[in-house]
Amino acid sequence: MNEGHLRYLASPAWADALRQDLLPWLERVVDLGDDVLEIGPGPGLTTDLLRERVPTVTAVEVDGDLATALAERLAGTGTRVLHADATATGLPSNRFSAVLAFSMLHHVPSAEQQDHLFAEVRRVLRPGGVFAGVDGKDVQMIRDAHAEDTFTPVDPGSLATRLAAVGFTDATVEDGELQFRFTARSRG
Repeated sequence: MNEGHLRYLASPAWADALRQDLLPWLERVVDLGDDVLEIGPGPGLTTDLLRERVPTVTAVEVDGDLATALAERLAGTGTRVLHADATATGLPSNRFSAVLAFSMLHHVPSAEQQDHLFAEVRRVLRPGGVFAGVDGKDVQMIRDAHAEDTFTPVDPGSLATRLAAVGFTDATVEDGELQFRFTARSRG
């Protein structure tokens, strides 16, 4: 992740956007249950919001420095932070009531690896569990923010089909100007 992008994801402006936009949507469309996995928390502002709402949060972060910093910051809170690749977490099958991915799917280097991530999410979700998230669209403003960074945008038009291919049902995609939001259920 480039430095400018990382600074923004740790900023008060991002925290405000999460509270004013992401959180109301999440609370409207998803019952998080009791055991949530967050994929790609970065500096962890989304993790902070989740910790206020569910008893158990596990965060998986592929970047070692970010994972270490987040684990140190959240030490003693009961939140578990793992330095791991979300395509192969090593976590138990059928464990989580919800898995969440906020503005991180485009950082996965290829569509094939994104599909592996979707399959891993399906594996760790309980039957009937929910996978939800938000991601940036392939528009110039978002591309510019990812200069010298991994940017493999997910096509919102094909996301439901990709999720169904690995065992999700009831996929919905809300397509916006700069981002899209999605939910899907793990087959019971």
